[in-house]
Amino acid sequence: MDNFIITISREFGSGGRKIGEGVAKKLGFNYYDKAIIDEAAEESGLSAEFIAKEEQTFSNSILFNLATSGGSFGVGGTSLVDKIYVSESKAIKDFADKGSCVIVGRCADYVLRDRNCFNVFVYADEDFKKKRIVEEYGYPQKDAAKLIKTRDKTRARHYNYYCDRIWGERKNYHLLINSGAYGIEEAVNLIIDSAKIYQKNKEK
Repeated sequence: MDNFIITISREFGSGGRKIGEGVAKKLGFNYYDKAIIDEAAEESGLSAEFIAKEEQTFSNSILFNLATSGGSFGVGGTSLVDKIYVSESKAIKDFADKGSCVIVGRCADYVLRDRNCFNVFVYADEDFKKKRIVEEYGYPQKDAAKLIKTRDKTRARHYNYYCDRIWGERKNYHLLINSGAYGIEEAVNLIIDSAKIYQKNKEK
């Protein structure tokens, strides 16, 4: 069969990135997250720092596109926001061509919708997420709830804008898992077990 790709979409603070790393390590797969930014930067000519910052503040308004592009558009009237999406999508496809892998975020489940993918959405209760972003990322406790809401809203807006799907809607994924209920390590194991069953059923 074609390369097998596991995509991880996740709520902010749910541990999706750490879970993705764990899945890739146990399966011996390549892992792509920030490498997508570096590849997109090379493709687009934009800086990796700019792309990383843009990912955290995306808005689907034309005014936002104008503001972030300094009032100008690229060739063919393409905004910088669109240019980033196109460049990241190309990077994701290029990485998927290289071998079986785990890809975190950036609409990978949609970008690779015609590939051999197992799509996962990781979520958790607010207390679990707040605890993680305070302990893992060092954010102040008082800002945790607002930050979670803002980041998840941004992710949903970005996904809904570029994909013909709704972020977090169950029909878009093969597995939805509550990392707060199972813990990071068990979430890794559950994803691997589920992916193997899915792949086995496809090969029948």
